[in-house]
Amino acid sequence: MGFEAIIGIAASVFTSTALLPQLIKIIREKKANDISIAMLAVLFTGLALWVWYGFMKTDWIIIIANIFALIINFISGVLTIYFKRKHA
Repeated sequence: MGFEAIIGIAASVFTSTALLPQLIKIIREKKANDISIAMLAVLFTGLALWVWYGFMKTDWIIIIANIFALIINFISGVLTIYFKRKHA
């Protein structure tokens, strides 16, 4: 494995897990008042486009990392909507 692949994997790990601390906070506190649904929607769109791009380039690092990030983002979005409606 070359240096370029290692950098790509490291970047993928950091960017795909960036929203994980926020998701954990939402789950622990059972509230999401300060979370922007618009930000999550924009991020979700960008991640979906990265997955598409990864398939076009047949780049499994991009595909897997962004699918993982999409899952975290989707769960964060669902919980954000749920807790905002619950506390409204």
